[in-house]
Amino acid sequence: MNSMANLEGEILSLLKVHGSLSVAFLTRFLNERGVFCTRQRVERTLRRMVEQRKVEAFYTNGNKRKHYRLR
Repeated sequence: MNSMANLEGEILSLLKVHGSLSVAFLTRFLNERGVFCTRQRVERTLRRMVEQRKVEAFYTNGNKRKHYRLR
């Protein structure tokens, strides 16, 4: 549970700095910070955060990639 809260905190801090990001960029930036995680784990955490209404998901520029930003 502690690692999940840590991952959520890291994601929130990245979104505060960069605005909106896709899962690929979030995973890359997390790994660069030393939080080693997979894309699937980041997606699972983001889905949970969307349900809790901490972040929102949206599509941009007509491509099929979801981006996430703070609410």
